[in-house]
Amino acid sequence: MMLEALIGFTCVLGLVLLRMPIAFAMGLVGMIGYMYETSFRGAISMVSRLIIDTSQDYGLSVVPLFILMGLFVNKGGISRELYAVSNAFLGHMRGGLAMATIVACGGFAAICGSSLATAATMSKVAMPEMRKYNYADSLSTASIAAGGTLGILIPPSVILVIYGLLTETSIGKLFMAGIIPGLLGIFGYLLAVRYTVMRNPAAGPAGPRIGWAGRMKALRGVWAVLVLFFLVIGGLYGVLNFWPINLAFSPTEAAGMGAAGAFIIALSRGALNFAAIKEVLQETTVTTSSLFSVLIGAWIFSNFVNIAGLPEALLAMVTQYSVQPWLVMLFIVLIYIALGCIFESLSMLLLTVPIFFPLVRDLGYDPVWFGIIVVVVTEISLITPPVGLNVFILKGVVPDVSTGTIFRGVTPFWVADIIRLLLLLGIPTLALFLPNQMGGLGH
Repeated sequence: MMLEALIGFTCVLGLVLLRMPIAFAMGLVGMIGYMYETSFRGAISMVSRLIIDTSQDYGLSVVPLFILMGLFVNKGGISRELYAVSNAFLGHMRGGLAMATIVACGGFAAICGSSLATAATMSKVAMPEMRKYNYADSLSTASIAAGGTLGILIPPSVILVIYGLLTETSIGKLFMAGIIPGLLGIFGYLLAVRYTVMRNPAAGPAGPRIGWAGRMKALRGVWAVLVLFFLVIGGLYGVLNFWPINLAFSPTEAAGMGAAGAFIIALSRGALNFAAIKEVLQETTVTTSSLFSVLIGAWIFSNFVNIAGLPEALLAMVTQYSVQPWLVMLFIVLIYIALGCIFESLSMLLLTVPIFFPLVRDLGYDPVWFGIIVVVVTEISLITPPVGLNVFILKGVVPDVSTGTIFRGVTPFWVADIIRLLLLLGIPTLALFLPNQMGGLGH
């Protein structure tokens, strides 16, 4: 029966390479495979039940709410203020504008949750400034592309929400687990910038120094970011739960409060009118519909894989040949890195998690830790040739820079990501320390 599942996986890969949308590829192969294993009536019943259950699942409402929050944040112009304060403290250093871009990406990611949105937004803010000071295009575009990947790890992260829903893992603990790896990512990218300008000082000339008065003025501009982040994350972990007010949120409630807060901030800045609100709502609807379609396809494929016995067969194979669990984990990571050269991040996660998660769980690994590992590997795929979605986002914004130039510039950042991945594999506590302090907090 394992053979049928492997054939199904190969068919999905083939259909995706033939440009069939991943949602339809997984759904079609999953339905046909399930029909083969059971019956036509059983497959139709399974698919219809999944579609109805998904559309009525209250827990899934967290996805459109976080998307809505990110879009309102984008409309509110918060990205420019984040870049301004980062530049005020770092811009006078060699490579400082690239460092400021990375720090601003990390801050924007904390309230946006989307890698592609972070890269697209920060490219419009940071690229003109770096060109103004004659930064090399390779360093400028690479710092934006790499910094944008932080959007899927630093909470709140849509991709962590989807992993939590797929595996029934606590979203609150996943968010908390993403903080230290996210900070490590920022630190590693800053070192990558330093390495680049040490090799070629002309790639990142130092900018003018801004005095403390200017820095304090810039800091006052990011109050909205701090309030919004504290509202969402603090409420999620019960930090705001004090008498007589109870502000302990579930993930859905935290997302709702974040969306409302982002709306109020954007409205107070005069960034919203009827046309802008309509655009945000339409984009939220389209993005949510796309994600739900992929989720349904993934669950259909997951049901086929499970009934075909692939996870159990993989575990039996590992047990039979006495393979060390860390070797299995290393093999899984290598598969992810290879697939990242072909697939975009969400497709890769949804295609592989149903296969690998049961095996990883049965080997005794923590589901929260595995979720962080998956997301970090997914981050790497966003700047890995030949797909590298963040690279192509940059190419669309800066069409006069070749993709080859961007990929060459990204290399030190890619190396920093590999080092971070090895640290997380070797020291799981880096991801699990904060979730383990939560106790019963989070959901």
